[in-house]
Amino acid sequence: MDRQDRERYFRNQPRRVPLRYAEYAGDKQFATTLARGIELLRCFSAADTELSNADFAARTGLPRPTVSRLTYTLTVLGYLRHDPRSGRYALDSALISVTYPLMASLTLRQQARPLMDELAEATGGQVAMGIRDRLNVVLVEASRPPAGWLARGPTADVGLTLPIAGSSIGRAYLAGLDPAARETLLNELRVKAPDDWAQFETGLRGALREHARHGYCVVDGTLVSEVLSVGASFGPVPGGQHVAFNCAFRRDMLPPGRGASWLRSDVGPRLAAMVRRLREASPPAAGTRSR
Repeated sequence: MDRQDRERYFRNQPRRVPLRYAEYAGDKQFATTLARGIELLRCFSAADTELSNADFAARTGLPRPTVSRLTYTLTVLGYLRHDPRSGRYALDSALISVTYPLMASLTLRQQARPLMDELAEATGGQVAMGIRDRLNVVLVEASRPPAGWLARGPTADVGLTLPIAGSSIGRAYLAGLDPAARETLLNELRVKAPDDWAQFETGLRGALREHARHGYCVVDGTLVSEVLSVGASFGPVPGGQHVAFNCAFRRDMLPPGRGASWLRSDVGPRLAAMVRRLREASPPAAGTRSR
């Protein structure tokens, strides 16, 4: 896959749901300037790794002078890197330092990695672990099979976000919540992501029923036509984060005759069994019972 194909692939990925500042109008505790700076950082994507002040202004609706002050400040603090020749900005290393304490606190990552590697090798799929990022799931660990994805296309890696409503890992995340928390998040999706809700509601409801019956749910090209995946909920970990896993495949890399039915009959049970093994080996989160 060449650079143009890779960029086209990522540009076709669903965008993250933006924060609506109007929700916090009149909230004296809400630091709007801080929120604007963070939103500038979220303007980047795998396809758009370098952006200009004009790009930021177009994507956020902020005035150019405001954007200029924000990018200057973020550069001074090490969150952005400025190229004086092109005038464009890229993310810088301070962001990695900031996220390290969170990643280190998710000790399930280290426990899960050998089992994820084992499942990736056995099935030929990409196995990932994710937690919630607003109305998305962000991947915090990923395993790939020895060959295949690496040579044929972009990979699911740490930091990739997928919409809760349309992805198997997002639907599995929802399935692992208690009923009240699940209904709250469903209502938030309905109000804040109406396009996603209109497109994915039927499939989402079906996935929740499937997960309740089998411990996993399958998405057959609903989000990205060339990708099939199965998701399973782990539930909460110490510290309160809820975790879900998925195993994904490129459709054109599956042997003939293997599709959604194979995911349901073979991969889904394997993924659910992996999650059960992790639960048995992990201490329960505070306030929950071991399952």
